[in-house]
Amino acid sequence: MEVRFLGHACFELIDGDTTVLIDPFLTGNPKAAIAAEDAAATTIVLTHGHADHVGDVSAIAKRTGAPVVAITELAGELGEEGLDVRDPNMGGTVKFDWGWVKIVPAWHTSTTPKGTYNTPAGVLINFQDTVVYHLGDTCVFSDLQLVGKRAPIDVALMCIGGHYTMDRVDAVDAAELVGAKTVIPCHYNTFPPIETDAQAFKSDVESATRSNVAILEPGESHTP
Repeated sequence: MEVRFLGHACFELIDGDTTVLIDPFLTGNPKAAIAAEDAAATTIVLTHGHADHVGDVSAIAKRTGAPVVAITELAGELGEEGLDVRDPNMGGTVKFDWGWVKIVPAWHTSTTPKGTYNTPAGVLINFQDTVVYHLGDTCVFSDLQLVGKRAPIDVALMCIGGHYTMDRVDAVDAAELVGAKTVIPCHYNTFPPIETDAQAFKSDVESATRSNVAILEPGESHTP
């Protein structure tokens, strides 16, 4: 399988004809690697309801027929738009032919473009026996160390931009807590408030932890 970065916090997990699309913010994303109409999806997974994560979910889900996994209240709102949703709550797991998705805590806020509130989350995804953890837009907090207790994490997709999320310095502590084999930074350099130095983050993480850091430009892929 491969992990493909599409810009900001959007990723694809790809294996043959199976594609899990995470946080599909493409339209209006100055760093988007593809247009929304070109996005493939077998399943779509959302971390929370902010516009830069929900993004093009409705258009992509309706075009592809992909089910959308999101925490209960967010899934409920999307279901009202006619999407096929899966609605686990915190700690809940949804199974698919390719693996599973588990909703885990994140410290952040979450308001949808319609103005409704819901609980932000991270998502732990077992995709073809590779465990990928998208931390969502979290700040650093100690319970990050619990996420990999049940299933050691192969790849962590980690926000580092600061201002709206933890910055690259706090993200070093997060990387140590998560303990993933590989960390891929995201949610940085999309807009001026979240500009940061990813190479410095890579150096600091690899000096302080056992994790490797793979910096991807939008459109690039990593094979675990």
